[in-house]
Amino acid sequence: MNTTFNLDEMTQAIRACAQAMDSHYGATVFDEWVVVSLQPPQPRILNYFGPRNYEFRQNFSRDLGTLRAALLSGNHQAGDFEFARHATGTGFESFMALGDGLYLICNNTRSTMEEIARNPRWLNAQVPFADLSEKICALAPAYAN
Repeated sequence: MNTTFNLDEMTQAIRACAQAMDSHYGATVFDEWVVVSLQPPQPRILNYFGPRNYEFRQNFSRDLGTLRAALLSGNHQAGDFEFARHATGTGFESFMALGDGLYLICNNTRSTMEEIARNPRWLNAQVPFADLSEKICALAPAYAN
């Protein structure tokens, strides 16, 4: 990873995105926002915001659920993202590639992506998420190896 990666700036951008999404939605969209590194020698949590820090660590493999194959394929450009429409319980609803082996995991521990998407406000709540993706994509050269 290039030393120009600034986790503090990334964390600020992620928190701003979370606040904007919640504002557009009128409720909490994702209550877990986690930056993880899947780079060798082992996965690491670089930043966690949410209600279950210890449980997140303990259940990471299980909670990958339907996103497991896509996330672990590692074939992502910075800014790429995916949603798991049918994730249940604490199963992760989304991830966004932040750079080489770096990912943002987004999750709602109380609701499914399908339930979230039923609210007509979901369309507007996606705008800050797409904006974050574009910002990450624009910063990709700074985060690349």
